[in-house]
Amino acid sequence: QVQLMESGGGLVQAGGSLRLSCAASGTIFSIPAMGWYRQAPGKQRELVASIRGSTTNYADFAKARFTISRDNAKRTVYLQMASLKPEDTAVYYCNTEIVQRVLGGVRTFWGQGTQVTVSS
Repeated sequence: QVQLMESGGGLVQAGGSLRLSCAASGTIFSIPAMGWYRQAPGKQRELVASIRGSTTNYADFAKARFTISRDNAKRTVYLQMASLKPEDTAVYYCNTEIVQRVLGGVRTFWGQGTQVTVSS
């Protein structure tokens, strides 16, 4: 199977920075896309950023403050977050599209989530 191990969440003051990491392991042939979503209490889960090949996509709130990157050799996606605001407080989830075998289909996997709390 596939496991996604997230790390890097925590408590930070407004204006601070955090870097989230998500490493994929298990039965993997290729990883077409990786990304991050977040869900704040009482709100729907929303896209933060994604990366497909070298093409990145950001939610409007993430542009200019967050940077997504990936290390293909490590099967890891990163989210560097800067100038954090209290409204960035949420559980951040790693999301990946994975092909597990040659000619296999694309499956979507989610991480368990990591809490990011920004204090004012």
